[in-house]
Amino acid sequence: MALEVPDHLTLRQAAVLASALVYWTGVFVQARRVRKLIGRSANLKPRTSREKLLWMGWFLVIAAWLGQPILMACGIWAPRLRPLTPALLNASSLALGMALIVLGYAGTLWCYSVMGNAWRIGIDQKEKTSLVTEGPFRMVRHPIYLFQIVILLGVSLLLPTALSLLILIVHFICVSVKVRDEESHLLRIHGGQYRNYLSRTGRLFPRLF
Repeated sequence: MALEVPDHLTLRQAAVLASALVYWTGVFVQARRVRKLIGRSANLKPRTSREKLLWMGWFLVIAAWLGQPILMACGIWAPRLRPLTPALLNASSLALGMALIVLGYAGTLWCYSVMGNAWRIGIDQKEKTSLVTEGPFRMVRHPIYLFQIVILLGVSLLLPTALSLLILIVHFICVSVKVRDEESHLLRIHGGQYRNYLSRTGRLFPRLF
């Protein structure tokens, strides 16, 4: 028995696929740009077993983010690729999902601009980069990860499936580990300056008090 295709599903699939392609192409372009500025890689290669495990987590997130709309468009409707409820596939969720994706990527580009050549993917214990505290970093210590969450929330609204929720969960676990590693590294190399920065900012979300 053929499954009825919900309204706007093709547009939702295209938007999610485009968001993944644009985001990770942007990461590649940013890595190339920083490489030209500093004359070496922006720590793209994982250096420790912990980083290798994190890369596996990121790979799963990226593969599912890219693959879900493709599988759905090909008619592969496994249980995890079916909308949790057709009621979620309405015009409001479509508009809000699109808005969150655009907002999240605009915020990411803002972060790239503010960070300049201090942007890195991995951690090099021997390297000391400048401490960035301007722009979105005034309120949040890891705004790039925050904007990733915003984008993936948009993805979950466009394709409200169990797989979308799983992507969010795996991403958040990876981010939670990564931010602690980055903060430990920055505290070691910047000392009291970073400790003061910690006291006035939120990790992933702005402090309310």
